[in-house]
Amino acid sequence: MNMSISYLFVLFLLYSFLGYICEVVFCSLTQKKLVNRGFLCGPYCPIYGVGSLFILLILLRFKNDPVLVFTLGAILTSSIEYFTSFILEKIFHNKWWNYKSYKFNINGRVCLQNTLLFGFGSLIIIYMADPIISNFLGHISIKVLNLLCIVLFIIFIIDCIYSFIVAYNLRNRLIICEELKNQKIAKIPGMLEQLIKERVGNFKTYPKRLLDAFPDLKIKNYKEFELMKKLRDKNKHKKKTRKRKKR
Repeated sequence: MNMSISYLFVLFLLYSFLGYICEVVFCSLTQKKLVNRGFLCGPYCPIYGVGSLFILLILLRFKNDPVLVFTLGAILTSSIEYFTSFILEKIFHNKWWNYKSYKFNINGRVCLQNTLLFGFGSLIIIYMADPIISNFLGHISIKVLNLLCIVLFIIFIIDCIYSFIVAYNLRNRLIICEELKNQKIAKIPGMLEQLIKERVGNFKTYPKRLLDAFPDLKIKNYKEFELMKKLRDKNKHKKKTRKRKKR
C-alpha cells in the first residue's frame, strides 16, 4: 500500500465521508427525518477516517485471519470512540453522544452494539473497501494526488477552525445554562429569559446545526436553548424591520 502523506490524507477523507454517509442514513432512519450529522460542517466525520486508517495500517497484516481482524478491529475502533468522547467532553464541557440507554455500555461512551458493528465494519474495510479504493487511487498520478491533497487540506483546516469556534461558543452557552440553573433568582417567572438575554446577548450565532446533529446536547438544557432561539429570532426580526424602514 502506498504510504505517502498525500495518499493517507485522501484516504482519511474518503473514509470520513463514507462514515458520514452511514451516520446520516442511520440517524435519519431512526429519527424519521433528515439529520446532518457530524462535528464539522463538511460531509465527513473524522473519527471514521482515523479509525479506518488505524484498521488499515495495523490489521492488513492479519488479512488471512478474519476472526482476528474482526476482534482487533472492534477493540481498536471502540477504544478510539471512547478516547474521542473523553477528549471532546473535557474540551467542550459536554458529552456529544451517550449510550447509557444501551445494554453493556462503558460510561455511556461505547456500547456492545457499536463495538460489534465496528468489528463488521473492519471486515468490510479490509476485504471490500480497501481493494476498490486502493485500485481507484492507484490510477491517479502523484502530482494530481498531491494537488488534490493540498486543496482538500486547506478546506478541511478552515472547516476545523470554524467548527471549533462554533463548538466552543456552544460550550460557553452550556456553562451559562448550568450556572443559571444554580441561581435561585432564575426561578422567578420571566427572570430566566432576562438573565439569558444579558448573559448570551454577545453571542451572535446560534449553534442550530450542532444541536440538530447531537440532540442530547440540547435535551439537558432544552428550556434555556429555546429561549436563546426566541431571542435570536427576535433580533433577526428587528434587523429586518430596520432595513425595511431605511429603504
